[in-house]
Amino acid sequence: MRIPIIVAGIVLVVVGALATRYITAETVVEVYKTPSCGCCDIWVDYMKEKGFTVEMIDQPHADRARVPGHLASCHTAYIDRYIIEGHIPAEDVRRLLKEQPQVSGLVLPGMPEGSPGMEGPNPVAYDVFTFNSDGDVQIYASHNP
Repeated sequence: MRIPIIVAGIVLVVVGALATRYITAETVVEVYKTPSCGCCDIWVDYMKEKGFTVEMIDQPHADRARVPGHLASCHTAYIDRYIIEGHIPAEDVRRLLKEQPQVSGLVLPGMPEGSPGMEGPNPVAYDVFTFNSDGDVQIYASHNP
């Protein structure tokens, strides 16, 4: 009787792993950044290491028209129907794609030390937020590197 339960558990783990891989492997992240921004390049490499397919588009002035100014960071990415602004951790992007909340996207205002692409000797705690076009901003995840 225990063998079928163990097999079912293994099947669930494998299916979950494949579903996560499918989301990241089949979904392209388009990143708009200024050509000279090194931390953006590091974030792009980080996302690739985490299994995402990334297309980088260098622009002198990244289009942030859909991101409120007080929430802006150094690069803007688009994945599915979502905007990803700044140095968002990959696990937050995966969670967003899995949960599919009714938001415009995720933002990490500024460039906090310790976030992906902004590693340094003095990491700080930071919050990732959801935002909507109506101005609603909510904490989505908290990180304490």
